[in-house]
Amino acid sequence: MCMTLLRRALIGGAIAWAVALPAATFVAAQARPDALASLFAVSVYLVGSAVCHQLDARSFHIWAHQMPVCARCTGVYLGAAIAALTAVGDGRPIVAIHPRWMVGLALLPAAASLLYEWGTGVAPSNVTRAATGLVAGGTVAWLMIADLTRPVERTTL
Repeated sequence: MCMTLLRRALIGGAIAWAVALPAATFVAAQARPDALASLFAVSVYLVGSAVCHQLDARSFHIWAHQMPVCARCTGVYLGAAIAALTAVGDGRPIVAIHPRWMVGLALLPAAASLLYEWGTGVAPSNVTRAATGLVAGGTVAWLMIADLTRPVERTTL
């Protein structure tokens, strides 16, 4: 019961946060949003500032406004939401290799883009950053949801 609630909270939270990012940007782009909408947008940007550097050049801009998180973080959260949406069915994904290896492999594109930037001095595009985040965020969320889907083994003392 507790694992089911936790699983549902993870799925709902991943989807809600991914939706909140462009929604807050939309509200921020409005000339005179109402107080509740403004509070929502400010809250999302504030949480975004706690989890992300929010560098202007490394962020997507929609409706002529910077999103609450950078492109890589946007990819991470979108990937987590996609993983959550795919887990809505019976939610019993099969993990073929050890989860640590899966996370390591999922982080390779982000590491490669970082090494490329450091080695050449050329910054990858925001689309590239978002794509590397998508892989990492989707993999980690998928593994977390898969773990919460596993039947709990009960042992007796």
